[in-house]
Amino acid sequence: MKTTTPEVCDYTGSTYRVDFWEGKGREYEDAVERIALRELLPAEGRRYIDFGAGFGRLINEAARYDEIVVMDYSATMLQDAKQYLAKQPNAQRFIYVAADLYKLPFAANTFDVGMMCRVIHHLADAPAALKQIHACLTPGSTFVLEFANKRNLKAILRYLLKQQDWNPYDLAPVEFVKLNFDFHPQYIYTALKEAGFTTIRQIPISWLRLGLFKRVLPLPLMVGLDRVLQFVGRMVPASPSIFTQNRIPGDRPPVVSQDAMFKCPITGAALHREGDTMVSTVGNPRWAIRDGIYDFKEPIQ
Repeated sequence: MKTTTPEVCDYTGSTYRVDFWEGKGREYEDAVERIALRELLPAEGRRYIDFGAGFGRLINEAARYDEIVVMDYSATMLQDAKQYLAKQPNAQRFIYVAADLYKLPFAANTFDVGMMCRVIHHLADAPAALKQIHACLTPGSTFVLEFANKRNLKAILRYLLKQQDWNPYDLAPVEFVKLNFDFHPQYIYTALKEAGFTTIRQIPISWLRLGLFKRVLPLPLMVGLDRVLQFVGRMVPASPSIFTQNRIPGDRPPVVSQDAMFKCPITGAALHREGDTMVSTVGNPRWAIRDGIYDFKEPIQ
């Protein structure tokens, strides 16, 4: 039986890499995100996943892990990621998966490190996605999550000056454009806790994300100032973006083998491979492997 899930923000066919990142003046955002990731990602891990990796911009921050799953909803983004990452060392350890965050195709204990950046702000039901993520991580694993913070300095000032209607102190997410959400920190921390995570640390970033600063300040100075603000601002995180480090309690077991890492998104049963197809052991749904990308968005008809 087909289950209904929330609408998904689909980047299929998008030229996101060149439209939003390359040559678009976002070197500052890229640099400060990497600072936070280098502090929050663990020193070692067996199998890592980037939930919503896009074209693979941040994958090289996970170079120390043995296996790396590059996951996105958009198969065309993953094709771009394959080209982008082809020259990375040990590129054969990358596994490309097209999947829906609300119906993840991964078995329990598949990953011991996970990360999601610039994705949750597109999710209409963030708590449901966090529960799906928790289900495929091992006890003792680390999950790094970035979210867009509605309680940021700019939003607070605009609200006080009556230049915006929504209240940055209200716990409910605000959808300022369709499928683009800002979150109150407490809303995210509650959702993480209810999903089974323990939040260890937070790092507020992108304090200087204003066109004026980019025009008048050199990039190294902006990045250096943000590094300082990431540290001193942790007690009062009022930046536009916040990274969190979260753990699942318990002793970390070995991750499952690569042959056992997938499950059927429809039946929840194990899958076995037949050529370029993954087949469910229950009910027989079949899933394609196209150009080296496991496609779990829709079964083969």
